[in-house]
Amino acid sequence: MTDEIKAVARRHLATDGANLSLRAVARDMGMVSSAVYRYFASRDELLTALIIDAYNALGGAAETAAAGVDQGDARAGWYAVGRAIRRWALASPAEYALIFGSPVPGYQAPQETVLAAQRTPFVLLRLAARGNRTSMQVPVPVSTDLSTVLSALAADVPGLTSAQLALGSFAWIHLFGALSFELFGQLNNVIFARDEYFDTQLGWLADQLGL
Repeated sequence: MTDEIKAVARRHLATDGANLSLRAVARDMGMVSSAVYRYFASRDELLTALIIDAYNALGGAAETAAAGVDQGDARAGWYAVGRAIRRWALASPAEYALIFGSPVPGYQAPQETVLAAQRTPFVLLRLAARGNRTSMQVPVPVSTDLSTVLSALAADVPGLTSAQLALGSFAWIHLFGALSFELFGQLNNVIFARDEYFDTQLGWLADQLGL
């Protein structure tokens, strides 16, 4: 029943955005709204379940792509993961918008979403660490405070230096910025060769990471 409720809610995401209504979900299922509340206590609880599912689906796509490439070829892994992320985003635009679009008014994501959200960036960061272990340098000065923060975060990915984390996070943000431009229409009537354009950006990012 929870899977069916989430499936109906995803259809509402595609048509109405993140402005979910448990009453509307219940109506589509032929149920009274009080019945849905037995499974999800609030709209926010349902949103949280959808967000976790979306992050896990994306993370699974990234991890599967990384596992399917020669582990000694980080550049090929970077291309494979980047393309897998884009395929998932293009196939699931409503879910992508839920986790990377505008914040939902009145909703604050709980801590339980964090582990799912980390899966994809950790794949990218591990590729960065594996592909260039010695020469990655942050191209601009980093303050002491930021360096301390980066060093602490790098501890979550074994073998990752703070410089690798910094550059890897820059690449991660650029990658999803490129996807958001494509999915949210900023490339319409501007860039027509979308596959080639995305691959060119993946290549440029791989160069910046020294892969």
